[in-house]
Amino acid sequence: MHNFKELKIWQFGIQIAEEVYLISKGFPQEEQFGLTSQLRRAAISIPSNIAEGAGRKTDKDFNRFLDMANGSINEVETQVLLALRLGFVEPSEKIDELLKRLDEVQKMIFSLQKSLITRP
Repeated sequence: MHNFKELKIWQFGIQIAEEVYLISKGFPQEEQFGLTSQLRRAAISIPSNIAEGAGRKTDKDFNRFLDMANGSINEVETQVLLALRLGFVEPSEKIDELLKRLDEVQKMIFSLQKSLITRP
């Protein structure tokens, strides 16, 4: 078991979720139950799966939840790119930083998974 609050990937995941909430505030009202909701749920899923996996008894279980967090990263990236294409958000430094942070967390997840697999 790991203390999830000490994991950098969880801390970054929380930041991503917060950024997504702030960015999606400006989405059209008619998207409240569409893209806004889906994007927010996917963003929350990143740190949530990391936390849940960290609380599991085996590294194999933790690894499975890291896979789910990674899938949520792909969802968030896809949905942010769609929001850009639909004009719900404008290209900006904030969006670029969010996309970079998603890539960074994804790399961190892969590294952690590799260490979990090779751990005695």
